[in-house]
Amino acid sequence: MAGHASGAIARTGQNPFLRAVAALSTLAGWISAAMIVASVFITCQMIWVRFVLNGTTVWQTEAVIYLMIAATLLGLSYVQRLRGHVNVDLIPLAVPRRARKGLAVVTLSLSIVIVAVMLWYGYEFWHVAWARGWTSDTVWGIDLWIPYLAIPVGLGLFLLQLVADLVALLLNIDAPFGLEDV
Repeated sequence: MAGHASGAIARTGQNPFLRAVAALSTLAGWISAAMIVASVFITCQMIWVRFVLNGTTVWQTEAVIYLMIAATLLGLSYVQRLRGHVNVDLIPLAVPRRARKGLAVVTLSLSIVIVAVMLWYGYEFWHVAWARGWTSDTVWGIDLWIPYLAIPVGLGLFLLQLVADLVALLLNIDAPFGLEDV
């Protein structure tokens, strides 16, 4: 019988690579949280300007949108570290431990490949925006490479956390799917 610890953090043991990736993912989580808080303050400022001062806003809506998207992308690795992504554990619970580890290796490997492809195209998209000097079609006219940078950085950190999870699994530092045998 297996048990699942809700909210279990990915284990690092004394492995320096796993500890470094965990620190990066945690930093990304804090930055993501700060972006969400900044979005809330900007939204409140925008409401104050529009409805109390009866003024117009120029940059606030666009900034909030970019900050929330960046917070989502940068937070991917932190949520993966906390095992917070959606996890359907019906099959892992039904198979023996050895098969569970094999299933986890396959699942993590496929996830790594998919995220690596997304990272490749995300980097290409960011680079095109940077090389061609794309700007938004708004009054603010921000250089789009700045908000688009969240795509390769967020996916790169997520990929790094997935690789760390695979390494921890292969080195028997962490349990497959975070499930411990009881």
